[in-house]
Amino acid sequence: MTGACLFDLDGVLVDTATYHYLAWKRLAEELGFAFSERDNERLKGVSRMASLDLLLAAGGIEGLSDGDKQRLAEKKNSWYVGYIKQMTPADVLPGVLDFLSQLRKRRIRTAIGSASKNAPLILERVGIAALFDAVIDGRHTAKAKPDPDVFLLAAAAVRVPPPDCVVFEDAAAGVEAALQAGMRCVGVGDAGVLQRATVVIPGFAQVKWDVLERQLAGREGK
Repeated sequence: MTGACLFDLDGVLVDTATYHYLAWKRLAEELGFAFSERDNERLKGVSRMASLDLLLAAGGIEGLSDGDKQRLAEKKNSWYVGYIKQMTPADVLPGVLDFLSQLRKRRIRTAIGSASKNAPLILERVGIAALFDAVIDGRHTAKAKPDPDVFLLAAAAVRVPPPDCVVFEDAAAGVEAALQAGMRCVGVGDAGVLQRATVVIPGFAQVKWDVLERQLAGREGK
């Protein structure tokens, strides 16, 4: 029986991917190289500093001090925060509000498990903060996905054992984190990318929890 659903934020509940990309692209251009949307795919579900390392590697930039890296990460984040401050409830992805309502009616606990340190700001801007019992983000753990720590902390915060939790993720690293935590995982997006997930859905539009839970039960042990 499912006791809690744990959600990644970016790309699962809200569409912030464009804002991340614009900020990373702006930083790359300032450093003198191009950063494509394809390059940006590698940053999905990855912590800010790990994302910076991937970006610097894409630009062939080596030898920066930890202090220099921290300043670059803070610059990118300041641009990103400027973008997300413009977010509204219209940025919640289709079907999300209805799906969360289904869970609340069934008294299934809900939590955010995200690498983003901006999760509380985003939840507030789009008006869904009250729909979650806990928010675990990059301020609570320095361990990036695929490390399972963020989801284990989220499960502990809502007092539900990991095997009774279902994670919703749009990144391969996040799926792996969920599996390492001993949880079932619903991949949200491309089945080819999320093939390790227990079940994959394209998005939340028209998704019914009762149907999804049966699919998850049918996949257990396979």
